[in-house]
Formats: sequence, structure tokens, C-alpha cells
Amino acid sequence: MKQTPLYERHVALGGKIVDFGGWALPIQYQGIIEEHEAVRGAAGLFDVSHMGELLLQGPDALDNLQHLLTNDVGRTVIDQAVYSPMCAEDGGVIDDLLVYRLSGQTWLLVVNAANTEQDAAWIAAHLTGDAQFADVSAEYAQLAVQGPRAERILQRLTDEDLSGIRFYHFRQHVCCAGQDMLISRTGYTGEDGFELYLPAAEAPRIWERLLEAGRADGLLPAGLGARDTLRFEAALPLYGHELARDISPLEAGLGRFVKLDKPDFIGREALLRQRESGPTRKLVGLEMIGRGVARGHYEVRQGERAVGFVTSGSFAPTIRKNLAMALLAADQAADGTELDVVIRDKSVKARVIGLPFYNKKYAIKH
Repeated sequence: MKQTPLYERHVALGGKIVDFGGWALPIQYQGIIEEHEAVRGAAGLFDVSHMGELLLQGPDALDNLQHLLTNDVGRTVIDQAVYSPMCAEDGGVIDDLLVYRLSGQTWLLVVNAANTEQDAAWIAAHLTGDAQFADVSAEYAQLAVQGPRAERILQRLTDEDLSGIRFYHFRQHVCCAGQDMLISRTGYTGEDGFELYLPAAEAPRIWERLLEAGRADGLLPAGLGARDTLRFEAALPLYGHELARDISPLEAGLGRFVKLDKPDFIGREALLRQRESGPTRKLVGLEMIGRGVARGHYEVRQGERAVGFVTSGSFAPTIRKNLAMALLAADQAADGTELDVVIRDKSVKARVIGLPFYNKKYAIKH
């Protein structure tokens, strides 16, 4: 398994190491629920250095991104980030990614770890004109400080006014804990927070400084388990679950990130047809009525008819219920519809509910 620069720190903290897409990462330290609740109530520190970073630059970089991505990145300004799916011709999702505009002609693309090589090959195969492209993942470590006290904790380590960084914006060359880094107001938890991009070799020192700075405010190191339950409650998609090569962004409820009014992009015609006819499937929430936890890929039925499948399911610590997200036939996706989830060959009742399950109205500038 690959190791991030923080592997030894995770072991020293008692992290339970698992294989996550070929990476040795902690699924938990003290416990998933404790770490989850720390992020909701105070703050959590995540190692997300396994994520991939791709650099695209040159006079034609923007035109290439506009062709590759469903969202309109042409409207962004320097120091702004954009979320976008990247689709194939049939509208299925190759990956979903964050795009950081570093300068007029330079863009940093942050992609899912398991898809880094595939994404790099896809992008390289579709580049045209004057654009240079490189996989720079090995150069970066990425840390995430998430939770309502994230700004207060991080502010102790920098003179930069973090309150001035708006949601989905960032600052470059910030001196934090004595290290030059990029600080972005983004995250994957449904809480306020920041993601830090810094040289890989400096990650262990910065990790320790962050834990020290946040100790009085209840900052805990958090693993993959809490990262998943947090994003699940906020109904944030996970590639391979809510998004996949055979699931379109429209089916996944991400239509706001598909700009069909911009010039041609890969998958546009298929997505335009799907929007005009209406997606035949829809991503919804499920609340379990019967006893049991619905897990990914469990079948959902209406009587004897299979009507879809669970994409993600878990006990939701904040809501204190067993919940799931499911991709269902559109005619079975109305709120209040009662269905059966097949759990270990047994039908368990569930009810369709709205998404997201959790929506924090935190007070930051948007």
C-alpha cells in the first residue's frame, strides 16, 4: 500500500490503518462517532494527502478545461475554486474534481485518489492547442481542518486574515506555522473549514503544529470513517457510489454543476437529451423504518419490482437514525414513498426523504 507523508504519525496516534484504494490510511483513532461529533461541535484534522493534484497551464488551458468539464470555469477569478464533474460522451462521470485558478493561465485540479492515473490519461488524451499538463501529486500533502472552530484554530498559526477568505476561495503563499502554503475555504464535511496544500516533506511538522494549536478547542485527528459519515449526512457525493461511469451528474442531483448553455463540452449532447426527456433515475434519501443499516449496492424494491439500489448507507450520528442515499427509478422517488431495502435476503421497510440529511447554516461569507 502507498503511504502518505503522515503514515508514521497515524500509527503513533493509534490509528487503525486500512487499505483505502491502495493507500494505507487511518479509518479511526478514538472512534468514528467521537471524531464525527468533534467535527460537528468543534474541529477535526484530516490527512487527505492521498488525493491527486494535476497541473494544467498555458494559453489554451482554459479552453481545454471548458471542453473537459461540465461546469463553467471561465467565470472564475484568480484565487477561486470550482467544483465540477468530468464526463464521458455518454454523460457518465469519469470523476468529480475541484479546480483552483492559480493565475490567468494556471490551474490546479484536485482529483479522487483512486482515479488520479485514469484522470491524467483522460485529460492528456483530450488536450489541444498550447497547454502543458503534469501530475504533481507527489509534491503535495493536503490537510483538512474542519468544524465550527476551524478558523479560530488555524488563525493562531498565521497572520493572514482567514475571515476574509470566502467559501470556495483561497489564498496562495500564506505563511502558516512558518510554512508557505495554499489555504482554501473548502471541505467535505458539511461544516466550515479549510484545506491546506503544502510540500509533502513538511506535512508531519504542520500536522503536529495544528494538533497543538487546536488542543484547547477540542480538535481531534479524524479518520476515513468520520470523513465518510460527515459527507454522507451532508449528502456530498462519493465517486464510485453516488457518481460513477454509469451514473450521470443529472441523475445524481448535480444539475447546478452542469452548464448546458456554455459551448460544447464532452458529454453535453447526452446530458442535454437527458435533461429534455427527464432523467429516468433520481438520487434520493431513505430513512429506515425497519431495523437494519442499508449499505452500498443493496437492492431497493417496490413489491417484487427492483426499482434501484443504495449508493451509501450508514447510521447518521448527528441525526441518530439509520439513513441511506439511493438511486431510484424516477417514478418511485417522491418523498414519502415506502419501499423495501433487501438486507441479507430480508426486505426491510424504508421511506423516501429529501436530501441533504444535514445542512449547517454556518456564518461565513459566501
